[in-house]
Amino acid sequence: MSSRAVVLLSGGLDSATTLAIARDKGCACYALSFDYGQRHRAELKAAAKVATSLGAIAHKIISLDLKSIGGSALTDMSIAVPEHETSGIPITYVPARNTVFLSLALGWAEVLGAENIYIGVNAVDYSGYPDCRPEFIAAFEVMANLATKVAVEGNPIRIVTPLIDMSKQDIIETGVRLGVDFTITTSCYQVDGEGRACGLCESCRIRKSGFKEAGLKDPTRYL
Repeated sequence: MSSRAVVLLSGGLDSATTLAIARDKGCACYALSFDYGQRHRAELKAAAKVATSLGAIAHKIISLDLKSIGGSALTDMSIAVPEHETSGIPITYVPARNTVFLSLALGWAEVLGAENIYIGVNAVDYSGYPDCRPEFIAAFEVMANLATKVAVEGNPIRIVTPLIDMSKQDIIETGVRLGVDFTITTSCYQVDGEGRACGLCESCRIRKSGFKEAGLKDPTRYL
């Protein structure tokens, strides 16, 4: 193992592939997930399975209460998850989510002595969230290296985004090549009590399209 990495792990297709890439790069991987008041806990169960499957050294789940802020269909049950294409930044955007997640990942990375933080943001087949853009990641990395003791002492931390320019097809094909078991991942915004995806939300539509374009059978259990 050449270096340590904190890998943000949601339990979805993208973050699982990101963990596989970090491992393939020779990193000792520490997976980090968040119980932030999201609509369902299926993604946390999936994250635990993915972390084990891909050999993470540790998997930490931090509890937050972004539900108390609201403003998103993923944290406010009174706001419906759109099941058709919408314009602009969708209501499933969670205010400040990646900023908060990366900040906590930064703290853990500093404690671990990890040189890298991996996050599976994507600016191609994605929902248009502002905190998935390369500009945001670059700005956060600058801030991170102004704010941490390790960086000030000459050991900067990198924010690594291996999926940033990849299509969903590319991500799936990369994951398959690196041994990701996509049957244990979940992408749906509104999984039911039995872990079945709705097949209608934007995340489900993007996932379905990715498997179709890759010429692979979608292993997702849909309603």
